[in-house]
Amino acid sequence: MEQIELMKHIDHTLLKAFATWEDIQILCEEAIEYKTATVCIPPTYIKRIRQKYHDKINICTVIGFPLGYSCLESKITECEQAIKDGADEIDMVINISHVKNKDYDKAKEEIEAVKKAAGEKIVKVIIETCYLTEEEKIAMCHAVTQASADYIKTSTGFGTGGATIEDVRLFKKHIGKNVKIKAAGGIKTLDDLEAFINEGCSRIGTSSAIKLIKGGNVKEY
Repeated sequence: MEQIELMKHIDHTLLKAFATWEDIQILCEEAIEYKTATVCIPPTYIKRIRQKYHDKINICTVIGFPLGYSCLESKITECEQAIKDGADEIDMVINISHVKNKDYDKAKEEIEAVKKAAGEKIVKVIIETCYLTEEEKIAMCHAVTQASADYIKTSTGFGTGGATIEDVRLFKKHIGKNVKIKAAGGIKTLDDLEAFINEGCSRIGTSSAIKLIKGGNVKEY
């Protein structure tokens, strides 16, 4: 796959708690140079990125991250503030407790509320597959579809496991036609990147893509 095509799928990501402004600027400069789909960054940096880079870059951020169990009102407030600060896309973590309790309707209603708060902005729903059974994953495919979210996303990258091809194939069987797929977590080789894209992922969340393009070694997600 050609580099320019590969980069169109990449959410160039830095979500570590200790990310500095210098780190974030490097991320943004790389994203602009390599024409990645977005940068995916902590909410605290949205406004500074927008002020410095204006419309040169698409900004993705996270809410309810990484554990997902904050109350719905908090997630709505986070979403609204992120958009006010200049975010283009929102990656939300579901309330995994709802799913484990089989309260699938509550999980769907939460997604619907965040999508409503986001308006026309893209919403990607992180279901954190490493904690879910197949039944629960399928239920979340249905919930994401019914809530009219834009993407279903495998993982935060902070859980006990990341994206797998098997989960992507499961998603494809059970999501609606208007829902896209984002894979994230543990994607460390060019072969991984191409495999997930070829399997049908429209986005890949990774901090590794540009290092791999440059021929560097990747030690961690």
